[in-house]
Amino acid sequence: MSEATSPLQTSRQQRDGRKLRNFRYFVLIWLLLAGVLNYMDRSSVAIAAPHIVDELGLTMTDIGVLGSVFSWTYALCQLPAGWLIDKVGSKRMFFLAVGLWSIATALMAAGQAMWQFVVFRVLLGVGESPNSPNSSKITTSWFPRSERGQATGIWDSGSKWGSAIAPPVLTVLSLALGWRAMFVIIGVAGILLAVCFLVWFRYPEESKHLSEEEYRHILAGRDEGVIEQEHIPWLHFFARPQTWGLIIGFFGSIWAWNIFITFLPLYLQTTLGVTVAGTGLYAALPYVVAALTAIFGGRLSVILVRRGRTPLRSKRLLIVGGSIWVGILLVVLPLMRSLWSAEIVLCLALAGVALVQSQSWAITSDLVPDRQAAQFGGIMNFGGYFGGALAPILTGAIYDSYHSYTPSFMIAGAIAFIGAAAYGLLLRKPMAKVNVG
Repeated sequence: MSEATSPLQTSRQQRDGRKLRNFRYFVLIWLLLAGVLNYMDRSSVAIAAPHIVDELGLTMTDIGVLGSVFSWTYALCQLPAGWLIDKVGSKRMFFLAVGLWSIATALMAAGQAMWQFVVFRVLLGVGESPNSPNSSKITTSWFPRSERGQATGIWDSGSKWGSAIAPPVLTVLSLALGWRAMFVIIGVAGILLAVCFLVWFRYPEESKHLSEEEYRHILAGRDEGVIEQEHIPWLHFFARPQTWGLIIGFFGSIWAWNIFITFLPLYLQTTLGVTVAGTGLYAALPYVVAALTAIFGGRLSVILVRRGRTPLRSKRLLIVGGSIWVGILLVVLPLMRSLWSAEIVLCLALAGVALVQSQSWAITSDLVPDRQAAQFGGIMNFGGYFGGALAPILTGAIYDSYHSYTPSFMIAGAIAFIGAAAYGLLLRKPMAKVNVG
């Protein structure tokens, strides 16, 4: 039976007047919550680091190693992630991924030695790897092309909200109940989210909550600006300049992001004199600004499209400008001597990182066919995190040697400028059709 005469569509037409006409935005709640928990789990080591160092005798380099081990695992698993999402389906992959990374987080509570923490962080990297490509794929299913920049900005802001919520919430939990209990609590929260998603989520074609008008809007929007090309063989992605533009550009933002995810609480305490109890507020504020920027940046891309720019050009403009902005602020940050001047620069720098990351995910479906957006996004994430994984361990080693974060910020600023150049020069048009054989 065709979609035009299906019982589900007839049911939609009968209930159209009573159904929300923007139901697709409620789907983003699940992706947003996953992003929040994803980054609370990822940030938990940074919150627990002072306690782990004191209790188990780990060094700053050890903490950096834990950050790098996670990032390398996360990066390598990006390569099969897109294929697995297409094979297993977005719904089941969401359940499996969130469930695995939540179990890995809870296991951190049992850690007694460095090698155990390394194993648990490897499991965390495996579990978290499908999250962003899967969110990108769900977005291509539920949103027309012209709205994907805004939708991506919303779900990608979850990584910033999670990073903002983590310092105050996890600091309170670790002080009140102990750092081991903290890991158990956020692990259980993730398992509950995974189960609820499996029960509730439906694709647009299956949803009984979607009005006929909105369903047609989603279908029509999928065809706007469609890239006319056949399926691109996976290995052929690496022969195209657009792939390397995304990899190098995303690497520039991930390098800075990994430094802050791993060391922001410690930087505030060791360099700016913030107490452990006060770290929650000062570490959270930059991520709140970053989350709001991810949402606003997505809205800005929609405005640029309405003013005549193509979806690709609008996102590229924001990405290049954001990368330059990040580079400038990272170089300026070591010059800030007072807490609040440094805090302002941190807020602005992480805002730029958020803009670059959210629109990088959104631009993937402007460069390749929708059906391959998850694979392409996985390649981008692989490149960004595989190189960016060096940032935590290098930052930790530099601090242990020089007791300063200044060289690390200078290096991160230079890498951000390189990322801006890659975005600007290599993302000028959609990926051309590849002739095979």
